[in-house]
Amino acid sequence: MIRILFLIVFVISLWVPAFNRVNPTLFGFPFFYWYQMLVVLIASALIWIVYKAEDKGEAE
Repeated sequence: MIRILFLIVFVISLWVPAFNRVNPTLFGFPFFYWYQMLVVLIASALIWIVYKAEDKGEAE
């Protein structure tokens, strides 16, 4: 059931109107680029959470 968190990553990475713009910029990078890097970090965190939750479930 915790795998539903993967749906969050799927939606935020494919919801184009959310990141289809240039502004605001961050350190000179357009919004699109730093949004995608943020999605990678969020995805990594959610994958780790799911892994730990399922690993704990198998140990019991």
